[in-house]
Amino acid sequence: MNTTIAISNETRDQLKGFGNKGETYDEIIIRMLDAAKEKQLHDLLMDERGTITVDDALKQARKRWP
Repeated sequence: MNTTIAISNETRDQLKGFGNKGETYDEIIIRMLDAAKEKQLHDLLMDERGTITVDDALKQARKRWP
């Protein structure tokens, strides 16, 4: 089952620019969504906020459990 979405001609043209020869709009959008999900996962896994180095973690552990 398919649906129709309204996009501007400019957006359609930009979307075409992401496509490969013979690729449908659906295939282009799926590929772009897959790439966006992969980037989100990468950013989540590589986020260093609230982290400490392994050396610092070992120092803290040795202080707690000599």
